[in-house]
Amino acid sequence: MPELVLTTTSNAVATVTMNRPDKRNALSLELRRALAETFERVGADPSASVVVLTGAGTAFCAGMDRSQFGGDESNRHALYETSIRLFETLAGVPVPTIAAVNGPALGGGSALAAACDLRLASPSATFGHPEIGFGVPPSYGALLRLGLTDHLARELAFTGRIIDASEALSLGVVRSVDDDVVAGAQRLAGEMAKHGRAVLEQAKRIMIAAGGGIAERAWDAEMALFRSVLLREP
Repeated sequence: MPELVLTTTSNAVATVTMNRPDKRNALSLELRRALAETFERVGADPSASVVVLTGAGTAFCAGMDRSQFGGDESNRHALYETSIRLFETLAGVPVPTIAAVNGPALGGGSALAAACDLRLASPSATFGHPEIGFGVPPSYGALLRLGLTDHLARELAFTGRIIDASEALSLGVVRSVDDDVVAGAQRLAGEMAKHGRAVLEQAKRIMIAAGGGIAERAWDAEMALFRSVLLREP
């Protein structure tokens, strides 16, 4: 069975690749666990000053693996706990993180990209939260974290509309659109890594401390709702 997450480190840049291309890197329980463990390990690795996240195949990440939703109480707890751990671990990586969005980033995949410090896109990249179409509240908090205005974040949340790479660039969601997005992200990461891990950690610490605001409050409310629905709490 192939590894679900591939990691390489070169010149102080760690590249983390979601490796479930046959499922468009949908976030199964196993992939969420593997990603969280990888972010914890890479975040603590003194040889890694910047982290690049991408997906194998033609998609960045198609979102949560809906085939695993439901089930018994143990499975529902696992769905919630692995989701919280994944996003908290990624947000807490102590060095800069760059999403190299090589294809669709939808639902949970869009939220992963939003949790990174910077984003680059391939021409085939798309972003959005279409889950409202099958009765699941979309992540307004993640849409705000992408850098969208409140007005546009609300539109995309209510409609489930997907934006393409060109629109994402014009809106400032991504830094650039590159044919070889991983190479572009690695070059940018290399520019950052030249400054050394210590100062990058200090800069990231300030950014984490400055967090808060409407995006984080929305995200917290969404996670509370996610918990209550999954665990069937009142």
